This record gives sequence, C-alpha cells and structure tokens, in this order.
Amino acid sequence: MSKSAWKRAGVALTALAVVTGVAGCQDGDAKAGGTKAGGTQAAPEAQTQTLGDATKAIQAAYRKTSAAKAAKVKMTMSMKGAGAESGTVEMTGIQGWAPASMDITMKGSMLSAGDPDAPEQMRMIMLDQVMYVDMGAKQAAEMDGKRWMKLDMKAAADASGKSAMQNPFTGGGLDNMNQDPAQQLALLLDSPDLKHIGAEKINGMETEHYKGTLTFEQMLKANESSKLLSKEEHDQLIANVKKTGLKGYDTELWVTEDGYPARMDIGMTMAEGTMNVRADYSDYGTEIAVQAPPAKDTVDLFEMLKGLGKA
Repeated sequence: MSKSAWKRAGVALTALAVVTGVAGCQDGDAKAGGTKAGGTQAAPEAQTQTLGDATKAIQAAYRKTSAAKAAKVKMTMSMKGAGAESGTVEMTGIQGWAPASMDITMKGSMLSAGDPDAPEQMRMIMLDQVMYVDMGAKQAAEMDGKRWMKLDMKAAADASGKSAMQNPFTGGGLDNMNQDPAQQLALLLDSPDLKHIGAEKINGMETEHYKGTLTFEQMLKANESSKLLSKEEHDQLIANVKKTGLKGYDTELWVTEDGYPARMDIGMTMAEGTMNVRADYSDYGTEIAVQAPPAKDTVDLFEMLKGLGKA
C-alpha cells in the first residue's frame, strides 16, 4: 500500500479505539464557562439536582441504554499537538453493543493524510471482532481490485498475547471492544465528584447535563479486561500512561427526558497533545444489520504484515 494509505489505515484504527474504548469523557480544559464547540451554557446552579437524584438519573439511563443495544451516532474527533496527527474526523452511522458491531462513514482532514487524491470519505465496518476499512477505488487498483482492508483483531491478539490489543486510552482488551454508552454511564457513577450542571437543550431536545472526573487508575480498575493483566503488565501500563502526562478524564453527558444519553463528550490532555471527541446519539433501539464485505474484495492487513516481517 502507498504511504498515504497506511496513514489512512492508522486514522481508522485510532477512530476505532475511540469509538470502542473511550466514548463518554471530556477534556478537562473546558472549565471556564462550561462550554465546548457546539455546546450551550449551563442552567443556573439553583436548578441543579442533589447528588442522590443525579445518581438515580444516571442509573436509570444506564438501564435503558443497556437494553437499547444499538443507536445512531455522529461523532467528531479532533487531535492536535506534536505527538498526534493534527486534524479532525467525523464519523456517522450506526453502533451496536449487544452484540458489538458498527457501520460508520468517516470524513475530515485527518483522512486525507496529506494525499490530494485521497477519498473524501471512508467507510468502516466492525463485526465479530473484525474491522473492515474501505480504502477507496484508487487503492483497490494497487491491491488487485480489493478495496477493503481487513483486520482480524482476535487473530492478532491470539498471535501476540492476551494484552496485545490493549486499548492505549483505557487499558481495555478484546472483551471490552465497542464499549457502549451504557458502560460509560456506569463508569460515571464511580466518579468521586459527580454533579448535575443543569438543564440544557441539545439537538433540539431537553436534557440534563452531568459531569464527573475519573482518574486513569479508576478507569482501569472498573475495566474487567484489566483483570487479565499480570501485576507486571498492570504496573507497566500505569507507568506508560503517566509518561504521556495523562492525569484523567473529565466526563460529561447530557440525558434526555426519555432517559437516554443525547450527547457524550470525550477529552484527554497529554504532554504531547490533546484529543477531543463529541458523540451525539439518537434512535436508540434502532435495527442494525451489519454485513461484512465479500471475501474476494478484502485484503488481510494482519497477513500482509506477517508477510512483510518474513521479507
């Protein structure tokens, strides 16, 4: 594959890590004014709920979201800084979490990877722990007409060890793939400073805005996948994260009157750069029928890498 194609594949993998692992956190730099791009001002403090009421509201949202199993999602991810590929990417489509699956279309400046001939958008499918990325017609011409890049994450993990596919942002493994909004609500309940900000209108819907802070250690402790790690692997993961300068996550979400998350914000500030993600959800419980592309149209990235290694 061409250099730009490899970079687009990297963007897709980064996007997958975000969608599957960290939906629901926000950058702690958005303190003053309580707003982010596209956000709204919080309601007066006098209208906020008590801690007990906020906890009950999020518990109820967790139960409803978990039962919904799927939703439509529009997610915008931006990265900047010396250690990150600066730019933005927007992902729109359907995400399922029981079972884990997705079919989304990506577009944005990060996708071009400096290639003027790069496609304006790229489709990404995940099904049965396998990701497929549509690399476009031009790339297909360089790969015997096969435009879909396949990454079997379970096969890659089996070949490299249980912790090989650890999500670099949350420490999650394969059993934590496609982390659903419900799990993020459960994590927010572990926040020591959970609070209700106030009523806000999001995407034309009346919502209640909540916020809480989680350290990386708290996220890892709540993650079932971390129990697969040996003490040495656990300590090494903590040490590696500390080197990045990541302190933790300020988590924000907006819950509709029907009890579903309308929006979740993600943000991480590290020594080398920042990542911000905004996810807007709708149509909970929507039917989702994800299909893998035909095998004749796919090229296996893992097999390709093994071949390059032998060469």
